[in-house]
Amino acid sequence: MADEWDDSPAPSGGAGRGFSNGFGDDDAWSPGGGDGDFGGGRGGRGGRGGRGGFGRRDDDGEGGGFRGGRGGRGGRGGGRGGRREDGEDGGGGFRGRRRDDDGDNGGFQDADGEGGENGEGGEEKPKPVTYIPPEIDDPDEMFAMGISSGINFNKYDKIAVNVSGENAPPPVATFEAANLRALLLENVKRSGYVKPTPVQKYALPIVMAGRDLMASAQTGSGKTGGFLLPILNKLLQEPVDLVTDGDHTEPQAVIVSPTRELTNQIFTEAKKFASGSVIKVCVAYGGAAVRHQADKVRAGCHVLVATPGRLMDFVNRGRITFSSIRFVVLDEADRMLDMGFLPEMEKMMKHETMVPKGERQTLMFSATFPEEVQTLARQFLQDYIFLAVGPVGGANDDVTQTILEVDRNKKRDTLLEMLTSGELDKTMIFVETKRNADFLAAFLSGKDLPTTSIHGDREQREREEALRDFTRGSMKILVATAVAARGLDIKGVAHVINYDMPKSVDEFVHRIGRTGRVGNTGRATSFYDAANDSAIAGDLAKILRDANQEVPSFLEGFSAAGGFSAGTSDIRGGGGTTHVLEKEEEEW
Repeated sequence: MADEWDDSPAPSGGAGRGFSNGFGDDDAWSPGGGDGDFGGGRGGRGGRGGRGGFGRRDDDGEGGGFRGGRGGRGGRGGGRGGRREDGEDGGGGFRGRRRDDDGDNGGFQDADGEGGENGEGGEEKPKPVTYIPPEIDDPDEMFAMGISSGINFNKYDKIAVNVSGENAPPPVATFEAANLRALLLENVKRSGYVKPTPVQKYALPIVMAGRDLMASAQTGSGKTGGFLLPILNKLLQEPVDLVTDGDHTEPQAVIVSPTRELTNQIFTEAKKFASGSVIKVCVAYGGAAVRHQADKVRAGCHVLVATPGRLMDFVNRGRITFSSIRFVVLDEADRMLDMGFLPEMEKMMKHETMVPKGERQTLMFSATFPEEVQTLARQFLQDYIFLAVGPVGGANDDVTQTILEVDRNKKRDTLLEMLTSGELDKTMIFVETKRNADFLAAFLSGKDLPTTSIHGDREQREREEALRDFTRGSMKILVATAVAARGLDIKGVAHVINYDMPKSVDEFVHRIGRTGRVGNTGRATSFYDAANDSAIAGDLAKILRDANQEVPSFLEGFSAAGGFSAGTSDIRGGGGTTHVLEKEEEEW
């Protein structure tokens, strides 16, 4: 039996075999494999594929039974292949569909005919991951990593803010006015924050008043501080004893985000703001040793920051329950929906131990909130305040944008010329495929440009090492897929290059939002290939106009197709209040 803390997925109730050419139901055992000439059916969600059929494909007995069925989502690989008339086994089942934090498929077929969790060709089951990520415990190093407000920070005081919901508390002008505890105020100062951003001016009093919140703001606008500071303040102001008995732990705040990188970043920010206090902050995400993370959580945890997959794995094992929850935060909720994490979110919020609405606070933060996310919020939130700050879904006008029309075959030469024509700034380059990320990073390294890459196929150790090298400046260029596009706060990113255009303008906005953060300036260059990118041309032109950027002539003729989701209004209706922050408060 596998060790209870190894990296294999927790057992699921849907471990059935499908009928011939049939589909197993969720959480049901579907008895019997296929027979005749056909393979076993597809396993239910969480289930195992069915056994392949017994028989032959033709009268000569040459063919073996077809392969077993496809493994269910979250379950084991496909079942055993059908047995041929000569007694030999048929092919193994198709690979299962277990998705990890990056959305990759798990489970593999077995060449020997036996399905299961083995690798391609009947390889042995992978050994449990033993990687233990290095944690930054030196407060000085943690505070030095953060992004301080930039030269354009005061422009935020004139940004439009839309607030809707009954009895919304008024905004605060300073962190002191928010009645934060002295320890938190000191840590805010050490972080280099002079005064709150607009989203923080509204979010701090809303959360501290005990209200649920859906907040939407531009990338780089301080959303993370907007939920961490009031949560930590409440945990310190109104302390409740930790519940942990060695078998399970009951965190008091759970913060869920879609990617490992963003989860680790929020974890570091939470540790920074909680520095010097009794608050215990823990993290849980895939690709790192389960036992190490579990031991940390088991020792007691006020605030748990986690990806959906690893969180629910701990819950399924009974090591985490939600009986003491005071806060639930869903960060980048739209991204979690895009990545297919809706089932995990629903299981968490509807878990039998979850504190009901009205007895907990639920906060949803993101850069965009399309209608489907707001509809989801109505299930999870109660009597919430809707907060939209600035041109939500639009690009930050602190980023100077340039769109170049570049043929696909000339992209590499254009990029090389751009990177070698002057002083090399810290640069993020976005591509669409994992293969291209490695290829381009190798090409640039071969040209003596210090380059690393990050994408979903790299080991977690490699991903974190790449981010550390880029953050600390030993690597000036980071080539990335979308895994790094959302939410990451990396100090000093001066230039973002879209080597490949994304398929949606929302993703475009998130990518270029890695620079120009918290009032700092930045620049973004995008390679536009008319043969591949015309689908977003109209929306791209609108984004440029709204951010007061020059629209190149080759985009002028396109009109917006409505392909981006601003999410600036509350779908509940009722008329929100729009504020414009105009008075520039003095720095303190």
